[in-house]
Amino acid sequence: MIRIKLNWFINKDRLKTWTEDAIESGRFQNYQNVIMHDWLLTLTAMAALLVPLFFLLDLLMMPRELLPSFAIYRTVSTVLVLAQAIIVRRTKPGISSYFHGYFVSSQIGVMICMMTVDLGGFNSSYYAGLILVIVGVNLLMPWKAFHTGINSAMIVLLYVMFNLITPNPFDPAILANNQFFLIATSLLAMSINFVRYNLFQKEFNLLIELKKTKDSLWSEIELAKKIQTALLPRLKELSGYTLANTMIPAKQVGGDYFDIIETENGKRWVAIGDVAGHGVDSGLIMMMAQSSIMTLIKGNRFAKLSDILDGANVVLREDISRLGSNHYMSLMLLGLEDDKITAVGHHQDILIYRAAENCTEVLETKGTWLGIADNIGDFLVPTTFTVAEGDTILLFTDGATEGTNEKGEMYGQERLLKVFKQNAALSVDKCLNNVLENIQSYQTEQDDDISLIVLKRTAS
Repeated sequence: MIRIKLNWFINKDRLKTWTEDAIESGRFQNYQNVIMHDWLLTLTAMAALLVPLFFLLDLLMMPRELLPSFAIYRTVSTVLVLAQAIIVRRTKPGISSYFHGYFVSSQIGVMICMMTVDLGGFNSSYYAGLILVIVGVNLLMPWKAFHTGINSAMIVLLYVMFNLITPNPFDPAILANNQFFLIATSLLAMSINFVRYNLFQKEFNLLIELKKTKDSLWSEIELAKKIQTALLPRLKELSGYTLANTMIPAKQVGGDYFDIIETENGKRWVAIGDVAGHGVDSGLIMMMAQSSIMTLIKGNRFAKLSDILDGANVVLREDISRLGSNHYMSLMLLGLEDDKITAVGHHQDILIYRAAENCTEVLETKGTWLGIADNIGDFLVPTTFTVAEGDTILLFTDGATEGTNEKGEMYGQERLLKVFKQNAALSVDKCLNNVLENIQSYQTEQDDDISLIVLKRTAS
């Protein structure tokens, strides 16, 4: 619902919190109180502006002898409405909002009624100011038509009472005319508020349904994230290597994947990858990749690295097609031996710390993504590098390097390489924790999963 807002001095964070609490409670009355409290600030701001502003019209239209009295009336009314605005600003939404609605209309109504008395009573056309009060107050107060009727009747009765107790003569026809327009305006305001109140109720019911849907979806996302993290490997050692690993999920379900496998015949494998995009479908593709790679490794004792990735690509292409998705996946598979490691597939660079030389190397991965072509065998070129005792390897996903600070500057691989070198001589757990802490302290908000694997060559 579109609303013109003049309450520039309201604390938007508090208003948002009150609205969320009202929806959380599931009570329409609480929601209505929040809207009423919000609009009261608009109402009091408008009144504080218009009541003294109309004195400019008084200067042009009213008898000069009445101007001092009118100035006093308007000053008192303005002070009251400003005090009311301060009180509303410092209080929380509640039933007291109804009192404020009645009070602002009654005190301004009294001011206008006193002016009509000074101008000749019922015969004065200044009663039209009361029409503005009926319209302005009741159309800015989101209450029931019942309250609109009571509030309007109160203003009409004030008008009649103030002018009956004065000795000013009047024409009954003029009184009837004035009452007709006041009552007609009241009925019109009641009709509008009746329709609008029902719209507020429908809006609230829709927000409740939206909350239920959001909670249900969030529960499903949380479940998907739990499944995703539950599938992570628990191994802390491979023959000849110690390792530490972690995945810090982002708010959404992501597509980060890694696995650490040691088969019965002593084969040692490390896999790491990332499905493009976020969401449940990315997490689903990640689990498909994990399942297919595990099956291919355990189903063929003598499988080559390239054969495993090629086979996983065939499975993923079929599964992605069935999902009607256009996702793809970076994936790298490492085969570990005592003094060397062979890597196949395209992913983030491999960072290597050479303990003997106290230096780091960056090994660029070669190959292509999975899921973009039926046959990728020709692109899977193995890369082999040696590892000596104490050498440490860092594998990571792009969530580690692409996070940004408050200036929008990315963390970057160079910063990651520097921090890795500073901590690579430590134990794998300390190295991992220090690197992760540095990454997280740099980022203002985590928008992607962060996955890290630290692998250290131990004595044979």
